[in-house]
Amino acid sequence: MTIKATENDKTCTLLIEGRIDTMTAPQLELTFAEYAENCEKMIFDLAETDFISSAGLRVIVVAHREMQKKGGLVLRNLSKNVRTVITLTGFDKIVCIE
Repeated sequence: MTIKATENDKTCTLLIEGRIDTMTAPQLELTFAEYAENCEKMIFDLAETDFISSAGLRVIVVAHREMQKKGGLVLRNLSKNVRTVITLTGFDKIVCIE
């Protein structure tokens, strides 16, 4: 997994490429924590994410809770596989999806 981070006007975007699983979720969590302090809104761009496990979903829950105190968390450009997991788990009901 690779993560490309950009900041624009207190909005941080993390473009996540590859798999978010048990091995890579800690890296995403650390990157999120690094940028969350200075951002009012966080976007996870998942266009290049081809798989997400329960470990990745846990990171989304943590990020959602943290960013609720600010401007929120947005999941953007969900790939077909990721959209299926997000929908089946009900995350589409609690997290903003663009």
